[in-house]
Parts: sequence; C-alpha cells; structure tokens
Amino acid sequence: MPKTSKVTQREHSNELVTESVADLLGHEEPVDYKLSSFNVSAETPTQAKAVEEGIEVEDRPAWNSKLQYILAQIGYSVGLGNVWRFPYLCQKNGGGAYMIPYLVLLFVIGIPLFFLELAVGQRIRRGSIGVWNYICPRLGGIGFASCLVCLFVGLYYNVIIGWSIFYFFKSFQYPLPWAECPVHRNGTTAVVEAECDKSSATTYFWYREALNISDTIDDGGGLNWRMTLCLLFAWSLVGLAMIKGIQSSGKVMYFSSLFPYVVLICFLVRSLLLKGAVDGIMHMLTPQLEKMLDPQVWREAATQVFFALGLGFGGVIAFSSYNKKDNNCHFDAALVSIINFFTSVLATLVVFAVLGFKANVMNEKCVVENAERILGYLNTQVLSHDLIPSHVNFSHLTAQDYHEMYGVIKTVKEDHFQDLGLDACLLEEELNKAVQGTGLAFIAFTEAMTHFPASPFWSVMFFLMLINLGLGSMIGTMAGLVTPITDTFKVRKELLTVSCCIFAFLIGLIFVQRSGNYFVNMFDDYSATLPLTIVVILENIAVAWVYGTQKFMEELTEMLGFRPYMYYFYTWKYISPICMAVLLFSCVIQLIRTPPGYSAWISDLAEERLMSYPPWALTLLICLIILALLPLPVVFILRQFHLISDGSNTLSVSYKKGRIMKEISNLGENDETRFILGKAPCETPSPMPTHRSYLGPQHALDLAAASNGRYGSDYLTATTPESEL
Repeated sequence: MPKTSKVTQREHSNELVTESVADLLGHEEPVDYKLSSFNVSAETPTQAKAVEEGIEVEDRPAWNSKLQYILAQIGYSVGLGNVWRFPYLCQKNGGGAYMIPYLVLLFVIGIPLFFLELAVGQRIRRGSIGVWNYICPRLGGIGFASCLVCLFVGLYYNVIIGWSIFYFFKSFQYPLPWAECPVHRNGTTAVVEAECDKSSATTYFWYREALNISDTIDDGGGLNWRMTLCLLFAWSLVGLAMIKGIQSSGKVMYFSSLFPYVVLICFLVRSLLLKGAVDGIMHMLTPQLEKMLDPQVWREAATQVFFALGLGFGGVIAFSSYNKKDNNCHFDAALVSIINFFTSVLATLVVFAVLGFKANVMNEKCVVENAERILGYLNTQVLSHDLIPSHVNFSHLTAQDYHEMYGVIKTVKEDHFQDLGLDACLLEEELNKAVQGTGLAFIAFTEAMTHFPASPFWSVMFFLMLINLGLGSMIGTMAGLVTPITDTFKVRKELLTVSCCIFAFLIGLIFVQRSGNYFVNMFDDYSATLPLTIVVILENIAVAWVYGTQKFMEELTEMLGFRPYMYYFYTWKYISPICMAVLLFSCVIQLIRTPPGYSAWISDLAEERLMSYPPWALTLLICLIILALLPLPVVFILRQFHLISDGSNTLSVSYKKGRIMKEISNLGENDETRFILGKAPCETPSPMPTHRSYLGPQHALDLAAASNGRYGSDYLTATTPESEL
C-alpha cells in the first residue's frame, strides 16, 4: 500500500477513518480483510467502539418497560370506535348474536394479522416504509400508502377530540347547557326556540350551539371560531405527547390508556343503579340468531375487527419496532386483541345500561303526554269514561295501566283510532332506536346524563374519557406517520412532529367550518376503508407469498425462542387472504349499491335528511381513495423498471483498527462485492444479484448463523465463502 495512504498514515490512530471505496479499490496492495468484519447497517463511532468491546449497542429508542409498550398498544387499538361503533353494531345486528361472528373473525383475521404486524416491526425494527422496503421493495408503496391513510384519519379524528374538548369545558356548569331548550323573551311572552322545540335540547345544542352547522355541504358558512380553538388545543396536546417520540408518548400512555377503564367501570356501577338499566342490558344480551345468516352482519363484524386493532395504519408496526428483538410479540398479539374485545364488551354494557335508563325515561314521558291527551278527550266527550278500566288512576298511571287502556281504546275506536294521535309508548321501540357514532356520544349519551344525579360530574368524566381514548389512538396514528418518515429520510423527529401537527391543523380547518361535520363523515366513510383493506391484503401477500411463510416462521422461531403455532402458517398463507379478499369484494359491492351520500341537518325542519354529494364532493371523495392507493402502483413501476433504487445497494466504508463497517454512499454493485471479498478490481465480478433486496429472508438467516449467535446481527467475518453471500 502506498505510504501516502490514509490507512498507513493513521495506522496507529484511534480516530475513525472514512474513505471512499474508489480510493481503497485503487490501492496497489490489497488490504488483508481476513481479520476484519463488516456491518450491514450504518454505525456511529460510539457504536463501533462498543462492538470492539463486545457490547451490543442499538441507537434506536426503546420502551422503558414492557408495561409501557403494552399500554401504548392498548391505547392505540382501544379508541372511540369501541365506545360508540361496537355498541351500535351490537344493537343493529342481533344483540348477543353479533358477538359470535365478531369472535370468529377476531381469531381468523384479527389476531393473526395483528401478530404479523407486531412481528415484522419487531424483527426489522423500522417503521412501515422501511419494513415493506425490506420484505419486498416492489411492494414498498405499502408503507407510503399507510402513511397517507394515517394522515387522512388523523386529520378528522383529531376534530372529534376537539368536539370532546368543547363539551368537556361546557360541562362545568349546572344545569348542563344542553339540558333545556333556550327561551327567548318578547316582552312578557316567553318563546321556546323553534328548532329546539321541534327536535330536542341535546340535538339542538349539538347541531346549533356546538357545530352551528349549515344546511348543505355546498354552504361552507365560514369558520366556527370556538371549534377552531378546540382543534388547535387538540393538536397541541398531540404535538406535546409526540415531541420526544416514545420517551414522551410512552409516559402519556400511562394515563390515557388506564383512565378510560376507570371511567367505564364507574359509569357501569352508576348506570346499574339507574331505573331501566337491566332492561337495556337484557336487550343487548338477548340474541337474535337469525341475524347470523345475514352476510351484511359478517361484513360489518369483519370491518370492525379490522379497524378495532388498527391494522394497516402502521402504528402497530411503529410501536413494535421499539421493542427488544427477543420480545414475545406472540403473547402481546393475543393479550392486546383480547383486551380490546373485552373493552368493547365493557363499553357496550355501559352504553346499553345508560340507553335502557334513557328509554325508560322517554317511555314514561310518552305515557304522561298520551295520558294527558286521553284526559282531554274524556273531558270533551270524544271518548267515553266507560272505555277506561276502573282500576286506572290517572294521578299514578303506570306503563302497564296505560298499555291496557290503549288496547281497549284501539279496539273500540278502530275506525277512528288514527285520528286520536295516540302513541303505543313501547319500551322495545325506544331500545331499538339505533344510534351510532357522534349521535351516540353527543346526543343520546348527553341526554341520558341530564337525568343523572350530579350530572355535571358525570359529563366531565365522560368527555375526559373520550379525550383520552382519542388521544391514545392519535398517538398511534401519528407514530404510523412520523416513525417511517424519520427512519427513511433521517429527519429530526421533533422538527417533523411539530411540522406535521401544524400542517394537519391548517388542513383540518376544513373540518371546523360550519359544513365541517359533512367532511368528517366523508373522510370517515371513504378515506380509509377501501385503501386500508387493500393495504392489509398486500401486507399479508408480501409476507406469506413473496417473503415466504416458511422463512418467516423460521425467523420468528429464532427471534422468539419457540416456534409459533402452525395455525398462523395456514391463516397467513390461505385463510386470512381469502377472508380479506371477500371483505374487499363486499366493500366494493357496497359502494356500488349504495351511492355516496350524507345526512344533512335541515334547520327549518329540525331533522336530518339524506342528501347526495354534489359533483365536486364526489370528485374529492374519489381523489381521496386514489391518492391513498397511488403509492402502490407508482413504487411498483419505478422499482420494477429500476427507475429508482431500493436504497440497499449503496455502500461506503469506514474502518478502525482493521474493522470495516458498511455505511450509506454510492458504490457499484460489482465493486462492492469485490471489496467485501477482498478481491482485486480486475478479478471476475461476483454473481451477486443486482438488488440487495434479495438479502431478504434467507440471507438474514445466513448472517445470523455466522454472527456469534446474535440473531439478525450486523456482523459477518470477511472469510465467509462466496457461496454463502
């Protein structure tokens, strides 16, 4: 080697020398690499020193404890959908009978795919972009599609947290502001607000006071400044929780994950003491088995399983990527999935107990109003006193007495009964009124709480619980966006987090204008369902059919220390892809059969009307779906025709005291191979594949076998035979 060589000059130096590979390959004398080893990933000088001393150093952040990680996964998967969508689906699809298809699909689709995402994140220790680039570069668009879906969902999901913040601050007053309709005085005359009188106090407060909603999506109506401030506050909370990565979000999870369970248990105990709570729970638990034969029930159960666990968003992968390599993610998958299910059941018990109480209150109100109407007919001789059973006492009228009286009048006055305008006041009808989503949280539940003793306290607790549930899910959603970008483009996490929050807040202003609720429903219905279903199908195919299920199982065996059940082999390879394909097909059919529309609040009528989206809104809706799926074909085409690199066939060299470490730079494929094998530039090129993506599953095992027993170690001796490379 020439005496001017940097290696000669610094032969006895303790400094780390980084030299271009072209210079090294141009040296007259080959370097003896037999005592050297190389690192597949970039290392810092501190890491190199630690490796020389036999210490394994990982510069990736890690969870402070296993409990913190489990709480983070629970906080992410357990969200607002557990509180208001699962109870609605349970009520709509046969009560207790709905639990059967849900549990079946949880074990067939949910747990296997949840385990798959946990495993790939922990094995590869990267966000969704890096994970799918590693497994199959041509399907690397999966990671980018996940990031876009996370962005879309985060945009409107945080608006719901903003709504909860608004109601939270409004709860600190007695009586609650939505307990009664506003009254306007015109001199000595008191007039109830017409829009409120036609609907209800809670409905009026939601649509007029909170949202100040416009009649159509075409009428933007300008910004709602109160909701704008609440949205700013919501994004500030998310930004503060995410600013330091898992160091800050992990600590937040201790409260945001555990507090909702405290509130749910308190609500369950309190609601069980209310009149009619048992009626609601019995209504929930009474199975309508005939509903199980309806394919729609199974489709909705599969969709709920799919979204309840947060599959495809990248948050699961991001959180698991901060785990130790030997963490038992198999146990984590089962634990989090089962806790998620029991949380849904707990929330459903609470919801049905409260709705049972509300149904009894509304039924009693109905009985009183109709009894007064009957008394009026008796006084005006429209009805005869002979029609009233002798034991009926109007001053202490029970629901049973009213139903008996109602039946007699209906039988005798059959020809003119409709003219009387009497209501049957059936409790079952009140219980069957299906309320979902925001209607459950901001209308039905708030109305029930107005009848609670100490109603402001329970209102504060309820909306604080919603804020915490939403915050836990938002942290996971933002992790699915921030972690892959940080890993791939090496930007500062703090700067990226703040930039994402500011950008999302500015875009989110569309949701806090007077027509914003219609955009929230649009994004909720169409921006995630179809794209996420396709993303998860491709994730399953990438692992099971491209990477190889058998190879993946072998790597899991080495990583976990035991072989996962063969049940996962067959579900990943056959059952889950087929079930997901059926779900995708049914979603497409549903979109075709049900033209896109939205429920508009018509202020003059004080009721909702189903309206079709205008052409520009349909265009926006289609663009959302296309934009979320666009990275999939774009990345595939670019890498299929070698228009962009997968980022794995570029190297440079750093060395210190005979140790060679591979880092990122520009090095040709053949030069790289000759350099690693210690060959002179004139020797025959190595038959190494063009793309280092082929260092996938099989090569990972070879590396592990030659790395002093460390699974997935970054080190391999230079004396390894060429055939093993």
